[in-house]
Amino acid sequence: MNKTPTILVVDDEESMRDFLEVLLTKHHYDVALANNGKQALNLIKKKNYDLVLTDIRLGDITGLEVLRAAKKKNAATVVIMISAYSTTEIAVEAMNEGAYDFVPKPFDNKELIQTIQKALELRTIEHEREILSSQMKDHLHFEKIVGSSPGMQLIFQKITQVAATKTNVLITGESGTGKELIARAIHDNSPRKDKPFVVVNCGGIPDTLMESEFFGHVKGSFTGAVSDKQGLFEAAHEGTIFLDEIGELSTLLQVKLLRAVQETSVKPVGGTEEIEVDVRIISATNKNLEREVIEGNFREDLFFRLNVIPLKVPSLKERKGDVEILARHFAEKFSKRMGKENVKLSSYAIDFLNKYSFPGNVRELENLIERSVAMSSTNIILPESLTISMHKKRRWIEGIQNKRFDLDDVEQGVDLDEILASIENAYLKKAMEVSGGNKSRAADLLRLSLRSIRYRLDKSDLDI
Repeated sequence: MNKTPTILVVDDEESMRDFLEVLLTKHHYDVALANNGKQALNLIKKKNYDLVLTDIRLGDITGLEVLRAAKKKNAATVVIMISAYSTTEIAVEAMNEGAYDFVPKPFDNKELIQTIQKALELRTIEHEREILSSQMKDHLHFEKIVGSSPGMQLIFQKITQVAATKTNVLITGESGTGKELIARAIHDNSPRKDKPFVVVNCGGIPDTLMESEFFGHVKGSFTGAVSDKQGLFEAAHEGTIFLDEIGELSTLLQVKLLRAVQETSVKPVGGTEEIEVDVRIISATNKNLEREVIEGNFREDLFFRLNVIPLKVPSLKERKGDVEILARHFAEKFSKRMGKENVKLSSYAIDFLNKYSFPGNVRELENLIERSVAMSSTNIILPESLTISMHKKRRWIEGIQNKRFDLDDVEQGVDLDEILASIENAYLKKAMEVSGGNKSRAADLLRLSLRSIRYRLDKSDLDI
């Protein structure tokens, strides 16, 4: 059975404590109360809480001291700050001290509960990941692949199963999904891990040079061949060769590659002797090779040789639950690389990322976070700090808003979050037009609080 999450509420206003106790208990949380900072510190000393919800101004000590004490006692404790006297400086300081989020008063009850739920979900995911990493560290090396969605758990399982074999693997998936990382993980967890892992970009080498790159050449075999050259297959002997963008190979090179795979030997360009090679082949493509075979663009016999074990990598759109984990991982990674204090993402920024489609997948997310960390003037990334070009933002938002949805589409699968976001954005835009840009009036028209409409406008990033 899952343990009921424990929440410590710290506020010097009795009415607020009572209100939060009722609200949180209603949502099945185990709630403890502290009416000042010192009492909170005593409670924290005695018990680990899953989450601490504390006001900034407590009369005796500040909420920041409660935050520090909670994090010192247990770094995994989630702390959310609330205050009616919020400033950017206080919010940044709180986030730098380890707060998960900063919520101004008056807050929308639903949004506060959602923030708490997300924070606790992330805590659980990170805890499970730590356990999994601890269990795998002596045997498996997936540390460069981040994700906990069902699709990625299936990928980890397949890597484990495939790694112990010598069988050829074909990894398919959209560009930017991390196919090379998965190929490296297979190699690193295989009996060949101490042998070479050779990467070949089949789409980045001209056909005239590819044969020489694959199989090597002897001196004088063609103009410019001033000495013997070892090919990449020979360089990968007893190890693994990773053929990225395999779908880009010309028909002639497909024939030569097929022979090398079948014979487990290669002949250098201009050479007369075969060289035996023991190489495991992992290939990758973003193309549909089965369709390429049908259309005559890829040899069927080579396809079957390479596609002994197929492994399909899900797109980032298919693993939405991983966006936040990946984004925070990249923020930490690039903060260290750039010598910055750990740059964190606000929950509003995470909401924005969760609603973006990421056509470039994980690579696009990584590049986005790298730019945002580099350009950020504070240690907190807000939605407006995310450096997606305005042209791209507008095109994305307009694309969603202009889309027409049909209930029959459910049969093929739909993105419900995208549909709901498009409806919300359309109503927000119309309300702001009708109210002449007056947020208070627009909030009244939509039966929302002023705080709520500000939040929704911020996360929608509408150009209003």
